[in-house]
Amino acid sequence: MNLLVTGAAGFIGSAYVRMLLGPGVAGGPEIGRVTVLDRLTYAGTVDNLDLTDPRLRFVYGDICDAGLVGTLMADADQVVHFAAESHVDRSIAAAGEFVRTNVQGTQTLLDAALRHGAGPFVHVSTDEVYGSVESGSRAETDPLDPNSPYAASKAASDLIALAYHRTHGLDVRVTRCTNNYGPRQFPEKVIPLFVTNLLDGGDVPLYGDGTNRRDWLHVEDHCAGVDLVRALGRPGEIYNISGGTELTNTRLTEMLLDACGADWGRVRHVPDRKGHDRRYSIRDDKARDELGYRPRHDFERGLAETVEWYRRNRDWWEPLKRRAPAAPAGAGHAV
Repeated sequence: MNLLVTGAAGFIGSAYVRMLLGPGVAGGPEIGRVTVLDRLTYAGTVDNLDLTDPRLRFVYGDICDAGLVGTLMADADQVVHFAAESHVDRSIAAAGEFVRTNVQGTQTLLDAALRHGAGPFVHVSTDEVYGSVESGSRAETDPLDPNSPYAASKAASDLIALAYHRTHGLDVRVTRCTNNYGPRQFPEKVIPLFVTNLLDGGDVPLYGDGTNRRDWLHVEDHCAGVDLVRALGRPGEIYNISGGTELTNTRLTEMLLDACGADWGRVRHVPDRKGHDRRYSIRDDKARDELGYRPRHDFERGLAETVEWYRRNRDWWEPLKRRAPAAPAGAGHAV
């Protein structure tokens, strides 16, 4: 079986490919070859992949390129679609690339999958499509209420993907995850940004009053959940995937300061982001009950291991920080 994985030079997609091709062959013996399609934007690097693995083929290209996508889809049995623009602050400053990649790119992939009969088509999305959650937790049947241009572009791509199932019968399965963390995350997101700044002796930007709340999910648990959806999920269904550790940004900052041997003197309070969602929270009963999903990483231990990875792998993240385009004015991090 040949699997096409988009955006797999990035943080989550590359972790998924490493899981599939790693010891024990997590994806099962049916995984014959994995083709990675990635445009290598500032947040992606081939250093995240083992290009010497004979089961892996890397293709540089854009998911909006219908000709290239069609050629790759003709040879694909199944698709896992990670490729996306995902930095909320950048979407506020310039939404066009988010609409192009997240909406048009997804539609281009769906058209090709439909033409060539590829499926399942797993569309990887985010809990941000539900909007800010004042109380309780959102289930897959709850309405979408996105606030940022990023979240709106992902909500639109979710709806387009599901429409291809309902209209054409394409085997589409949608996942929505909470905030990911772990090694190899590009250092513009809050955990790697704070860790790398602190390791360099710098300060860290904390939005507003620091009471915004997020649920944290280790990237390996997320990837395991995505693969359960690929292998066992039902066509046309949505599956929430959470980590089960909800923290305020203030508490997360405290933990990162402690892990890096720093104090609150290194924290710089910055104005809150426009339209900043106060809280995200989702229910993942469906993935647990139907697929047997369970997050396996303890957050405190996983966070400590992540900090240690960045401490030991400056050669990975220092070049990325140097080459990254300037963040929008006033931007701090994406949570």
